[in-house]
Amino acid sequence: MSTTLTIGEFKARLSDALALVEKGETITVTYGRNKTPVAVFGPPPAAPKRKLGHLAGKFRVTIRPNWKMTEEEFLGS
Repeated sequence: MSTTLTIGEFKARLSDALALVEKGETITVTYGRNKTPVAVFGPPPAAPKRKLGHLAGKFRVTIRPNWKMTEEEFLGS
């Protein structure tokens, strides 16, 4: 769903506008008598799933339940 607000309405209702964006709506901000669109606010796009690249499907990593590592070893200190 999309909502259109003038700059004045957007400034006056910023908290409400951000709440709508959090719910997934897109807000178009307009300016002037002709109500020319100047900005569009919407939720950020979902992050794509990361791929292994050229190693995809060529190996598998298994971590055993009894494997232990201290924080110093993990951080390389």
